[in-house]
Formats: sequence, C-alpha cells, structure tokens
Amino acid sequence: MNTTTDTSPAKRLSALPTASISDAMDSLGLHGTLHGLSPLTYGFRTTGPAFTVQYAPAGETRGSVGDFLDDVPAGAVIVIDNEGRTDVTVWGGIMTEIAAGRGIGGTVINGVCRDISTSLEQNYPLFSRGQFMRTGKDRVQLIAVQTELAINGVRIAPSDIICADADGALAVPQAYAGKIADIAEGIEDTEARIVASVKAGTSLVQARRDLGYHDLQWRNK
Repeated sequence: MNTTTDTSPAKRLSALPTASISDAMDSLGLHGTLHGLSPLTYGFRTTGPAFTVQYAPAGETRGSVGDFLDDVPAGAVIVIDNEGRTDVTVWGGIMTEIAAGRGIGGTVINGVCRDISTSLEQNYPLFSRGQFMRTGKDRVQLIAVQTELAINGVRIAPSDIICADADGALAVPQAYAGKIADIAEGIEDTEARIVASVKAGTSLVQARRDLGYHDLQWRNK
C-alpha cells in the first residue's frame, strides 16, 4: 500500500491562507503580494507553479489571445500580465472551459476577464482587476510565455508558486518556498493558540504578549 504523503512546499502552502504566507514573506523582507487582484468569488482558491504570459498593445499585425493555452500543464496557475489594462479583456468563456477541463489550477490576471458566469459554473478560480466585456482580439498581442514578469513591482518567474484565495493573490519565490511555509505554519499555530488562550479566559493583550504576536513578522529578518 502506498502511503506516501506530499510534503512539498507547494502542497504545504496550499493548506495555508495567503494572510499568513504574506506575513511570513514580510518576516524575510520579501515582496510578493499582487495588489488589486481579487477573486470573482470568495470561495475561489488556488496554489500552483506559475505559467507566465505577457501581452502588449497590438500593432499593425492582428493580435490573438489564448493560443498559449495548449502548452499549459495541469496544476499550473496561469499568470497574465496585460499591463493592468481594464478596457479590454484577455480571458473569456472558451478559455475557462478548456482550462477547467484540462485541470489547470486557475488564472491570475493583471487586467480584466469576461464571461464570468462560465467561471462560476465551472468553479474555475479567476483572479483579476475586474470584469469587462470588450474583447482583446486585435487590440492586444501575445509577446512572451514562460518569461519573468513584473507586476506592481513583484517579479514572477515561471518556477515561482502562486497562492491565491479570498484575500487576493501573491507569488512565492521558489527558492524561499520551504522557509516561507515553515514560518507561515508557525504563524498559524501562534494565532490559533492566541484565540484558544483568550477563549480560556486570558485577555487578548496578555495572550498576544505571552505568545509573541507583535514579533511574528520580524523574527526572521
């Protein structure tokens, strides 16, 4: 009988809230939070290696969107940088149907998406700057896949781990993933102990002091 348990950093991070992961990254002086990118619904959650996609405004040549999808492996989280544009979409219903069917983990967009009902029906995790119906076809063009992106000052390499939930999305550098998981798990444990202590009758002030709450983000700097 195979009793092997996946204890990889990605698997461990998938069990943690982005709030604790963000705190852990703060403690190491790392910036990975993707400000302004939110889930379509609070129930969406995903964790997986980044598959990066870069768009730019289309020139004289007709632009296309979505052709990269054939190359995305199952379990990956697609990260699309459309330079934060909210006037044209780079993700719609056809892409959602295909991605969901192929077991792709989700999509995070520095830009907007459309065909929201399809994402909700498929329970396919989408994170973006909002929704807008205007197509990006012939308005944007695909210029690179699986290259490093820079979104809001956060550099994202294809090997990095994307974590996203109701609080938003962030990118965990692969080289630090294990350490960040260690710290985030410790933060979760400490916060659970604080809650238990207060429920047992200790004041919040005392429980936080006893368990070092105010130092959680600074211990590892």
